[in-house]
Amino acid sequence: MKDFSKELSFKTSRSSGAGGQKVNKVETAVTVLWKVDASEFFNEDEKVLIQLKLKNRINADGFLFLSVSESRTQLMNKNKAIEKILEIVNKALIVPKKRTATKPSKGQKQKRLDNKKKLSDKKENRRFRF
Repeated sequence: MKDFSKELSFKTSRSSGAGGQKVNKVETAVTVLWKVDASEFFNEDEKVLIQLKLKNRINADGFLFLSVSESRTQLMNKNKAIEKILEIVNKALIVPKKRTATKPSKGQKQKRLDNKKKLSDKKENRRFRF
């Protein structure tokens, strides 16, 4: 897991929703910004992969945005934002293994045919005969 938290920049804003006496004067919501193209931690292939998988979260300027306003303190929101953005980017870097098609074994084929024959015989025995 790569830690590129030194490249992150932060903006603060007022949290939305119901609040108390401090809601209109304290900026506790944190928005984390990361310029994907300018990153020195990732090579070009990884940057392309990140941009492809996270294209819905990256704006026209090439910044990856993430806002957090879960906690009542700015510091906790900042820590959660760092944690979440690291997790999102590291998940985007995972390339799934390609599935290789396999054929059924002889035993599996024979078992399937035996079951078909058994079912066929059972239905045949239900028929009314004179």
